[in-house]
Amino acid sequence: MAEERRTRSTEAFFGRRHGKRLRPRQDAALAALLDGALIDLGEATPADVRALFPGSVENVRLEIGFGGGEHLLSELARHPQSGFIGVEPFVNGMAKLASAVDEAGGVPSNLRIYNDDATELLDWLPEASISGIDLLYPDPWPKKKHWKRRFVNSVNLDRFARVLKPGGRFRFASDIDTYVDWTLLHCDAHPAFTWPAQSADDWREPYEGWPGTRYEAKAIREGRTPAYLTFLRV
Repeated sequence: MAEERRTRSTEAFFGRRHGKRLRPRQDAALAALLDGALIDLGEATPADVRALFPGSVENVRLEIGFGGGEHLLSELARHPQSGFIGVEPFVNGMAKLASAVDEAGGVPSNLRIYNDDATELLDWLPEASISGIDLLYPDPWPKKKHWKRRFVNSVNLDRFARVLKPGGRFRFASDIDTYVDWTLLHCDAHPAFTWPAQSADDWREPYEGWPGTRYEAKAIREGRTPAYLTFLRV
């Protein structure tokens, strides 16, 4: 097992798993969400990733680290024909999504979730199966000694390249300029990705239908300017 962990090239990309104690209603909503939507990596990888969803979906998108689920919930409603896989190891973030889903009437048929290391899910998914990957306001790990824990790195970009369909999108948003530069440099160095931006508005303007998030609101209040990058799988 120790050797397996070393060869996975993961460096604990997320921090703590638990925050405040959940209330009974949150606990119940979380249990219902996990029961109805959790992906089991112990099962065989499906030949067609759309088979993970009980209803018919045209394509599948992935959001890594969805926080409280603001963007994921918005996209679920905006694109009912698409399947969405949301990854969030932080229990309280998953519980917030679960509460919103419960209040809306139950687990949407186009939602599946994973509550652990996203790299494990990426290694499990079939090749060229995902239409888009969103990594929005990830932990920037600002100290240089922690940069190895940033999710954007050459190994994880290899993972993205393997699961993304040709022409698929990788979207990265952050208010930390050093992480934005880091991501631009890593994607520019990776042969599977291109940055098609033509003007400053292509990274200054939020994505179409962008609902905003609590992390973004905090960044703007504190005087930091978000950047919205979009890379294409060539």
